[in-house]
Amino acid sequence: MNILVVGAGIGGLATALRLAKRGHTVTILEKHFQPGGRLNRLQKDGFTFDTGPSFFSMSYEFDAFIRDCRIRCPFTIEPLDPLYSVYLPRRTEPFHVFKNIGKFSHQFERYEPHIQDQISTYLAKCADLYNDTVEKVVKRNFSSVLDYLYTLLTINPVHLPILFRTFWQQVCRYISLDEARQIISLVAFFLGRTPFDTSAVYTLLSYVEFVYDGYYNVRGGMYRIVEGLIQELRKENVRIEVNTEIVGVEKEDRRITALIDSHNTRWEADIFVINADAAAFRGCVLNHRAYNEHRLRTFKWTMGYLTLYIGIDRKLPMLNHHNYFLGENYHSYAQSVLFDGHVLEQPYYYVNIPSKFNSECAPSGCEALFIVCPVPNLLYKPNWEDREMIVQRILADLSKRIGFDIHPHIVSKTVFTPFEWQQYFNLYKGSGLGLAHTMDQIGAFRPPNRDEYFANIFYVGASTVPGAGIPMALISSKLTCERIRHTQGDLQWND
Repeated sequence: MNILVVGAGIGGLATALRLAKRGHTVTILEKHFQPGGRLNRLQKDGFTFDTGPSFFSMSYEFDAFIRDCRIRCPFTIEPLDPLYSVYLPRRTEPFHVFKNIGKFSHQFERYEPHIQDQISTYLAKCADLYNDTVEKVVKRNFSSVLDYLYTLLTINPVHLPILFRTFWQQVCRYISLDEARQIISLVAFFLGRTPFDTSAVYTLLSYVEFVYDGYYNVRGGMYRIVEGLIQELRKENVRIEVNTEIVGVEKEDRRITALIDSHNTRWEADIFVINADAAAFRGCVLNHRAYNEHRLRTFKWTMGYLTLYIGIDRKLPMLNHHNYFLGENYHSYAQSVLFDGHVLEQPYYYVNIPSKFNSECAPSGCEALFIVCPVPNLLYKPNWEDREMIVQRILADLSKRIGFDIHPHIVSKTVFTPFEWQQYFNLYKGSGLGLAHTMDQIGAFRPPNRDEYFANIFYVGASTVPGAGIPMALISSKLTCERIRHTQGDLQWND
C-alpha cells in the first residue's frame, strides 16, 4: 500500500515510521526546507537554536512509541533538576520548581506555612484525574460525539465539577498563596492559552510535571529527536521531499487520487495522511464548507508566539535551562495577552538556554538564548511593525532582572513573529499550537483524524485528537494508525 504523509512534523514522522514498520511504502512531503515542523532548528553565526518546542516531558510516551516501532531510542535524555525557574516581581531570587515537593514547598513556607500540604492535596487530585481519564478519553478514538459523551459518563463522577472550572479556579481551590498559584498554573501556557481560559481538566498535567515524569534535556538539543526519527525512516526507505507545499487535490467520487503541489506536480497514493493543520487543510486545500475561511475565523485558536534566537559572547551561569519571567499584573496580563497587543508594553516571557547542558549549541564561552513571548495571533494583531520595539523591551527587562546587560554582547539575533510562523509552517494566522483546548474543541468536538468526506484522507497533529504538544503528537500518530487500520478493510497491516 502506498501512503503519502503531508507534513514532516513529529506527528507526521511518527506516523510514517509506524506505517513503514508495518510494510507499507511511505513518502513524506514537507513545505519547509527541512523536516521537523514546529520542532525545527536554526543554525546561524556558530549557534544552534531549537526554533519551537523546548520542553521534553512524558518520556513514557516515547518509550511506548519506541516499543511499537521496535527500535532503540535514537536520542538521549537527561532529567532536569530543577525543572525550571520562575522570576517574580519584587523577588531578588527566583523560585525553583523541583519534583521534590518538600524542596519546592520550602521556598514558600515563610509566606504560607501549610503550603506543602496544600500542594500535596492538589497533586493527589491531579493524579486521580489523570489515572481516571487519560486511557479512557485521551488515548482512544471515538466513533461519534455520542460515543464520546457516553465515555465521559463512565468516568468517576467525582471529577464532574472539574469540567465547569478553569485551570486557575481549580488551582485556587487548593493553593492559597498567589505566587505559588501563578507558578503551578504556568503549565497551562504549554497548551497555547492561559490558566484563565484553559479547562481544569488539564490540571492533570501538574501530576505529570511534578510527580509522574518531570522534564528532561535532550542531549544535543531538541532537534536530535527529529534527526533520530529521520535515521530510522531512512532504514525503512521512506522518502522525504522538502520544499513541497500541497495546494490542491484531484478526486474521484469520495476518494482523493492525487495531491497537487505548488509546482503543479502530482503525488499519487492509496492513503493520504495530513500532518498540516487539520482544520486549515480541510478549509484551504479541500474546500470543505464547514471549514471555510469564515468558519475558521470563528474557531478558538491558540495564541501566537514572538520568538527570539539570541547568541551572546558570554556565559549566563545565573540562568537555568528553563526560566520564566513574570511581571506585576499576572491576572490582567494573562486575561488580555490573547487579544490585546498593548499588554506587550510590559511583556512576560520564557528563556531557554540550550547551551546550558549542550556545549555544541554555542561557540566556546558563548551562550545561546531562545526567548518566547506569548502574543496575540494574526487574527488580533495582524501588524508587526513594532516587533523591534517589543524585542528591545524584552531584552532590557531580561538584562535588568538578571543583573547583566546582554545588549553589548549580542553577536547573533533572529526574530520570528506570528507572521513568520504562518509563512514558514502554514500555522493558521500564526497560531502557535493550532486549535485551542477548550471544552467544545477537545475529544470528539475536535476535528477528527479521518476526513468527513474523503474515505482515504486521515489527519495527525496538533489540531486533531488528542491535541497539541510533542507527546500528544505521538499519541495522535498511534490513534491515526488505528483509524487507518479499522476503516480501510483492504489495507494490509503487518503486526
